[in-house]
Formats: sequence, C-alpha cells, structure tokens
Amino acid sequence: MRITAPEPGRAPLPVVAAVIVGPDGRILISRRHDHLHQGGLWEFPGGKQEAGETARAALQRELHEELGIEVERARPLIRVLHDYGDRSVQLDVWRVEGFAGTPHGREGQPLAWVAPGELDAYAFPAANAPILRAARLPDRYLITPAPGPDPAAFLPQLEAALARGIRLLQLRAKGLAAGAYAELAAQVVPLAHRHGARVLLNGPPELVTELGADGLHLSSAALRACPARPLPADYWLSASCHDAAELARAVALDADCALLSPVQATASHPGAEPLGWEIFQALTDPCPLPVYALGGLGEADLESAWQHGAQGIAAIRGLWEPD
Repeated sequence: MRITAPEPGRAPLPVVAAVIVGPDGRILISRRHDHLHQGGLWEFPGGKQEAGETARAALQRELHEELGIEVERARPLIRVLHDYGDRSVQLDVWRVEGFAGTPHGREGQPLAWVAPGELDAYAFPAANAPILRAARLPDRYLITPAPGPDPAAFLPQLEAALARGIRLLQLRAKGLAAGAYAELAAQVVPLAHRHGARVLLNGPPELVTELGADGLHLSSAALRACPARPLPADYWLSASCHDAAELARAVALDADCALLSPVQATASHPGAEPLGWEIFQALTDPCPLPVYALGGLGEADLESAWQHGAQGIAAIRGLWEPD
C-alpha cells in the first residue's frame, strides 16, 4: 500500500484496502517496506484512490499492481477515518472472497496467509484496529429468542441455526432467573464451540469467564452505566446502540462491535421509530467500529446492510427461523 502525505489543510487521503479471504478462510496480509510511512508493519493490501476513480476501480487496480490478481467478488466491509498526526487517511475497506491468479508480492513485499484468530500476533498500523475486528467478525449475529422453560426444545433449535452457519450469537434470556440462565449458558457455550461459533452472554461479566464464553453483550442501559470495559481485551464486547451518543460510548469502552437499531419496524419494539438505511449509514460512517444493523431484518437484507456500511445483520426471528 503506497501512501504519500496530502498537502497541509487538505481532506484526508482516500485509500482502499482489501481483506482478502482464501478458500480455507485465511486472510492475506503484506509487510510494508521499512522506508515507507508506518514501515515494517503489516497491513491489508491496497493503496491510494486516484481522483475521479471509484473505490471499486481503485481496489481492482491496486490489487493487480501489488499482488497480480484480478478481483472477481468483493463487497464493502468497513470505512475508517484515522488521523496519524502528520497525516490523515480515509480507508475504504473491502472484503474480497473471489479472485483470479496467485497473489505474490510484485513490489518485493513479504506476504503471509493468516487465520483470523491469529492476526493479533502481527503488528499493524493504528488505523487498522477497526479492520482487524471487522475481519474476524461474521456477517450474521444471532440474538436468541426467549428459550422458554424447556431447554430440551431450545437447544435443538439452536443447533439447527448453528448448522446453517451461525458463528456469532448472543444468549438473550431476560425472562430466566440468574441461576437458570447460568445453567442454560453452561449448555449453550460448548454446543456453540463444537460448531466453531462464539457466544456472548447477556449477564454479569464474571459468568463469561466462569463458563468459558467468548464475551459479553451490553444493553443500551448497561452501556450507559458502564464506567469502563468490563472484560479484558481478549474477550469480545458488543453493545446495543440507538443513536450517535451511544455509539460514541461503545467506542469509549473499546467495544469490538455495536448493534444499531431499529433499522426497520419490528414486532418486538412496535413503538420505536425506524432509522431507515440512510440514517443508519450516516451514524455508522464516522464510527470506528464494526456495526451490525438490527431491527426487522433477515438474510435477504445482507446486501443492503453491506452497501450502507454495516458489518452485517443482527436478528432474532430473521436468523432463528429458516426461510
């Protein structure tokens, strides 16, 4: 990724970057030459978007020049504005899942294929922090419905959702007493892990560590009341948000992702005014976090979510019940 400094007082430098995913799920990264800005650090391939060039065209050109590949299938992933002090950049990041050719460092840069969970072992520029989170997160986030009194009926339905490819879920069971919730979570966590899925609990932080869950979800009320990040950085933290102030609070707590709602009218909150996609995007664009769209959505809405700046969709009914 070749970046030169913009002139003083100019707008942030527009840059495209690619999270290139191979057939085995590993992600391609490259090492910056030592003499460049942020030299010696690893990065996601890409470079400067030229005047009059679309982001998609810049992505195609840069990946051909740097890696010798042709992009065949790509979608927006996240946009990141970052100020380094001596310069600022606007990163337009794409997820590339289809390409022709064999990637190789055409500019002599070292390359590495890395499993998503191992990206933290590599040193990246500070601007890449939101990209690293987005690269590891799936595009669907299941919020479980009320489990009812019989886990024997709930667990097979959950396993069916996991079999359909759900890899991130929040165990939401507000009607259960604390003890019953802990008993259910103790069954859900190993079940999800057998499918390679992560589980976020909607309860006390200590239950996460006790049961070996992957992280915690904060309701909007818990988000506003939380004085500091409730778990170490190696646990995932998500937060429910409804406006810019709550998104800013999620950023301040160093959350890994946010759920912004309601995008559309939903039966669970019939009195809530839907944001719509345009307001959703206006709130998401300046937020340096992966943001899931929530509220009245299903898998058919994934493309709209991506095009409006979302990591993907979060849903209860839309992901729990098969089409």
